[in-house]
Amino acid sequence: MATSETGPDRRTSPRGVEAAAASRPRARVPIDRKRQPSGDDARERAMRAAVSVIAEKGTAALRMSDIAARAGMSTGHILYHFGKKDRLLLEVLAWSQTDLWTRFQQAADQAASPAEKLDLFVRFYLPTHQGDERYALWTQVLAQRHDEAGRRILTELLDGWDERLEAILREGRDLGHFADVDLSEFTVRAVAMLSGLSEDVMFGRSRWQHTSPHAFALSALERELRPAGQG
Repeated sequence: MATSETGPDRRTSPRGVEAAAASRPRARVPIDRKRQPSGDDARERAMRAAVSVIAEKGTAALRMSDIAARAGMSTGHILYHFGKKDRLLLEVLAWSQTDLWTRFQQAADQAASPAEKLDLFVRFYLPTHQGDERYALWTQVLAQRHDEAGRRILTELLDGWDERLEAILREGRDLGHFADVDLSEFTVRAVAMLSGLSEDVMFGRSRWQHTSPHAFALSALERELRPAGQG
């Protein structure tokens, strides 16, 4: 599952923030009830606050009032957007992934080749650091028990990453830039590797303190995708 935001030359994270900033106490935004945000702006503020609070506190101790305080909104305003806590996690995760996919697509549209798109995919998929908020949200959501509707939403989100990678692989294969691999099988293995690397980063494995997980993953994928006869 993926979580970070990036551009062609640098990585920032809305699926994350800089590690130093993540370690500082979060400031609470004063609430001005006469100037509550409305519409899309309010929803986005509420969603970003929810991502942050869930990553910081987990789900068991989560209160709607915590999200409201982080967003600088009233608890009633938060309840208006989320309805109830039970549906909060899935809704926030779905918003987070849609937001991330939009940013990924904007970057991919500027890429000059399938190889550049693959680089972007790996960057967006992997967490940027141990405290990456978006990946922490994924961890929290997957740890919950879900009904059939919830499982269907999670499956669609997970499949969304597979579909994006497979489209990149197909484009590269059709243009002769990538080897003629089995797209479905390669995608399963690639995403499994990226998920494992992501867990390592979030756990803080020392092996990644001096080695880039992005460079490691991209090198492994490129070796398999190199067309026969190319060095």
